[in-house]
Amino acid sequence: MSTFEIINEEYIESLLEASLNTSKSEAIAIIDKSRSMTGLSAKEASVLLQINDPEVLEYMYKTSKEIKEHIYGNRIVIFAPLYTSNECTNNCLYCGFRSLNKDLERKTLLNDEIMSEVRLLEEMGHKRILLVCGEDKRITDIDHITSAMDLIYNNSDIRRINVNAAPMEVEEFKKLKAAGVGTFQIFQETYHRDTYKKMHISGSKRDYDYRLTAVERALEAGIDDYGIGVLLGLYDYKFDVLATLVHAEYMDTKYGVGPHTISIPRLRPAHGSGLDKVPYELTDEELKKVVCIYRLAVPYTGIILSTRENAYLRDELLELGVSQMSAASKTGPGGYAHDKQRKDQFETSDERSLDEILNTIIDQDHLPSFCTACYRSNRTGEAFMNLAKEADISKFCQPNAIITLKEKLMGTTDTELISKGNIIIEKELMKITEKPIKDEVLSRLKRIENGEKDLFM
Repeated sequence: MSTFEIINEEYIESLLEASLNTSKSEAIAIIDKSRSMTGLSAKEASVLLQINDPEVLEYMYKTSKEIKEHIYGNRIVIFAPLYTSNECTNNCLYCGFRSLNKDLERKTLLNDEIMSEVRLLEEMGHKRILLVCGEDKRITDIDHITSAMDLIYNNSDIRRINVNAAPMEVEEFKKLKAAGVGTFQIFQETYHRDTYKKMHISGSKRDYDYRLTAVERALEAGIDDYGIGVLLGLYDYKFDVLATLVHAEYMDTKYGVGPHTISIPRLRPAHGSGLDKVPYELTDEELKKVVCIYRLAVPYTGIILSTRENAYLRDELLELGVSQMSAASKTGPGGYAHDKQRKDQFETSDERSLDEILNTIIDQDHLPSFCTACYRSNRTGEAFMNLAKEADISKFCQPNAIITLKEKLMGTTDTELISKGNIIIEKELMKITEKPIKDEVLSRLKRIENGEKDLFM
């Protein structure tokens, strides 16, 4: 199948056009259908993208939260990005790393600098990281990525390394798999071909088709957890969201493995970028709608929220279906150790510490999770999809969230967080109705109190 068939722009535009005048009752019927948690078709999702009626939107918000909690429980997975380099040969107009940004201080971390960043992340309590680097094959090739992964896995308590990187050949993906990658994450940025061409002036990233097919090569290499997404604001969000769902449906139909995660980054200012404004700015309310539509259409997928958004909005989005979020993020190499240097890819908005964010998550009656169990228990790819689609994954999510939160509490001096965390742990324990599971969780909690680490189910 050609890439023009995978992402058929005329088909996507026709769905959006046809759904413009859908009645309120039809929209509600589609939301009702989503409650079966079997997903929605692109046609049905196109109707929800056109919703503006406040009553229908509120119903969709409510349904999105219910679906997320039924599949994943009330847990929120926490991670942080780790940038190893901002060297890049691409000229992407929206990115601070672009090759024509002469004001950017270029930096590729040495091994001791990588470990300095990792130590700071560990001190915060992070257990999973997203490894990110610019695209310069002379510097940030697959060997750069895998050597950094080996270094971190062998010299730290980081338990899962996801990777956001440029598209690769199958043999390179095999090296990434062998190094122990969790999820391979790659964003198409925009699925609209003309806009993609305008945004990517030069460099290897200009190849739309090679980027689109990257996840298929990753699967061929044995990496069965992949994440996709678009940079919201480059083009009409309705087109790009629908195209993301079309891509997810194609992958699930052909390979039996839909995206493990879908990210929802919104275009942010970047020093030295080639854009003086957001081309297609979307409102906070529209971003909320995007979260809900992803949750209703692909209920099994983790939805990732970054620190691009402000604290208030991030807290709101937790109520609508988000299941993973970054915390205390820095978006340039060496950013955790040297906060003031000009090396960032984009500006962040939520500047709260990890402990501050955890306090807020618990205040909203969510359960913070540092779990990395699925990757190490072979619950990946199709196995994970089957559990998530049958809403059975929460049987693992909740106990592991409890256990990993307890480990985090044992390492913090934040007395408020310790108090709140222990209260929510007790509350969550009461939800476990199967005695053997509850007994096992209680046993692990006691072992953690006695100094053990890295326990999971």
